[in-house]
Amino acid sequence: MDTTPKTWRLRVELDDSPGALARMTIRLAERDCNVLALSVIPVPGGVLDELVVRAAPGLLPADLVAAVRAEGGRCVGITAADVRDLVDAPTAALRAAATALRDPAALGDALRTVLGADAATTHPADSPRAPDTPNSHTFATTPPGARGAAAAGVTTRRGWAPFTQVELARARALIDLVAAAGVAAAQPTALLTDDGMALVLRPGRAGDQEAVAELHSRCSMSTLFHRYHTGMRTVPRRWLHRLLSPPRGTTVVAQCADRVVAVGQLIPMSTPDSAEVSLLVEDGWQGRGVGTALLGALARAARADGRRELVGWCLPSETGLIRTAARAGLATSVRREDGLLRVSVEAGGPRDAVAGRPESASRQVASG
Repeated sequence: MDTTPKTWRLRVELDDSPGALARMTIRLAERDCNVLALSVIPVPGGVLDELVVRAAPGLLPADLVAAVRAEGGRCVGITAADVRDLVDAPTAALRAAATALRDPAALGDALRTVLGADAATTHPADSPRAPDTPNSHTFATTPPGARGAAAAGVTTRRGWAPFTQVELARARALIDLVAAAGVAAAQPTALLTDDGMALVLRPGRAGDQEAVAELHSRCSMSTLFHRYHTGMRTVPRRWLHRLLSPPRGTTVVAQCADRVVAVGQLIPMSTPDSAEVSLLVEDGWQGRGVGTALLGALARAARADGRRELVGWCLPSETGLIRTAARAGLATSVRREDGLLRVSVEAGGPRDAVAGRPESASRQVASG
């Protein structure tokens, strides 16, 4: 039995009567739950109470929901929480705004922070997208000033609770601020490999599933083993969505013509300053600067999200991630953990990744 306390984020509707919230928190306390944070969100016809609760060992989400119902409340959403959820909304919004103003490519991540969303994906502005509907689980927008087929829109999603009108108002205010400051929407980045081939680095999107599946089918068993640390010939179809739209994570693909030839991913870790990094580069594109460019792009995304450390897990005989980080101008440190090398890469460095620098991308590994 797991004896580790769990932290949960709940959104609750209570009757508008004196003492309703106090009675619910007392009932939670009787179940050995500690309320770490509480905020009130206005909604049409009343308010939502959002609580971050550290539950007693062995207490299940269903037990928390039952405690809410026992006091006449309705739990409209519950999800696992981490330390980042203890940052108050105004502080998070201000940091997200500063991030988007510094780095136009981070607008999606900034919107994800402001909305507390599970995922944010970038797509061509003229592609079909979900409607911008209040109180839904999806918010899609094309920032003002985004023009043409290359212009980018952003779609954010949250599965555990619908967006409120207050949250959507914050997101629109962020978009207006970015537009007023003259910051363009996130755009793909062109680069040249060291042998003169043209590539585009861009955010991954759901429509890339077939291209990413084909990328895996073209990779050798050795390349796939160093990426996933398991013997596999093709990626399971159920993994493709998480590869391209990781919850609270970031995916960047490298594309040549109509082929995706490499994919890199960031996944937030439990510590607020760290994110796990992974790279996969097709065999024929290894050693040509693609891994360096991907790692540099992911480091910039990590910095924009307030992360200072990228963590990769490598087999003891592999040094490719260390070499690639060095070529991207990113400092590293290494230690052994559970039979693997834990490679810590500083997200900030004296210079960004420079397209065309020689590198060995064949061994960019981290568990995904």
